Amino acid sequence: MGKKVIRIKDIAEKAQVSTGTVDRVIHNRGRVAEDVKERVNSIIKQLNYEPNLMARVLSSRKTFNIAALIPDHKIDAYWSAPKSGIKKAESEFRAYGTKIEYYTFNPYKVESFVKKADELTKEKPDAIILSPIFYKETLPFFEKWKSQNIPFVLFNTEIHEYDPLSYIGQDSYQSGLIAAKLIHYGNPDPSTFLVAHIDEGTANAAHLEKKEQGFRDYFEQNSLSDYQIIRAELNTAQLSSFLNAFDTILRENPELKGIYVTTSKAHEIANLLQQKHIRTLKIVGYDLVSKNIKLLNNGMISFLINQHPKGQGYWSVSHLVDHLIFKKEVPMLKYLPLDIVTKENLNYYLDSDE
Repeated sequence: MGKKVIRIKDIAEKAQVSTGTVDRVIHNRGRVAEDVKERVNSIIKQLNYEPNLMARVLSSRKTFNIAALIPDHKIDAYWSAPKSGIKKAESEFRAYGTKIEYYTFNPYKVESFVKKADELTKEKPDAIILSPIFYKETLPFFEKWKSQNIPFVLFNTEIHEYDPLSYIGQDSYQSGLIAAKLIHYGNPDPSTFLVAHIDEGTANAAHLEKKEQGFRDYFEQNSLSDYQIIRAELNTAQLSSFLNAFDTILRENPELKGIYVTTSKAHEIANLLQQKHIRTLKIVGYDLVSKNIKLLNNGMISFLINQHPKGQGYWSVSHLVDHLIFKKEVPMLKYLPLDIVTKENLNYYLDSDE
């Protein structure tokens, strides 16, 4: 048998009040005597009444303006996937009155981020989605949005100090542990490994620091003191400096056997090694961007860790819709799976809709 539908009329009859009184209690509007309110709420609970949230939303005709503050995918291809996820969610939830305004910034210029964050703050949206890749510059905006009671959801980069509504993305520390284990298995004898941060500085990127710490902790936790871990922050904007810095690393570290690239730029290292005809180094990186895929397929990159960037964008919108429209509690953390991708299982991920 199907579940019995409980109507407002049923609650009104049992409480011996009008349907209008029940409606005011349910929607918390208008004046209702405390004893009446308690009686109605007791009966609502007793009858297990569930309001028709869909009908309520569609009848309200309110538009919820969500601001998406995201890096420009034309500058860094990685950000194409999160934007695709946001657009997918935007299409699904449009019927509920959601509208998304995009504020894109240059991921390598902090002033571009600040300018766009200022612009959206002045518009006072109902909610905000962002990837806070510039840690220090983001914090003042968190304070402003909190003071204005604007909920915000973070993706890709976790910052918990300012109590965002939710964070969707990878566990950066755990992904560092995974990367270390992959490189260690490929090099069982004492070796030197490089942690390479490419085109992002760790001083203002908390998620990169967590990745490196996870990588280092793997060797410490497993008492692998014979392995040397070195690090480098490399910038491809100045090609000659980038080439010289990498050549110096190779020359000064003859025992180098593996490279962990903490960003989506593993292809930058793999390309250099391919040009030098060096195929003995194991490379672990992140994300299924086209340049990484090509070098994974030809064996220059050993493993890619998939952070589900499309899912990060999608779930960011979904959580805000649950919070704003359906008045549901949303989890403060939603860690997405960390999938290990090789050339042998790559095709399963290329067709995935996440």
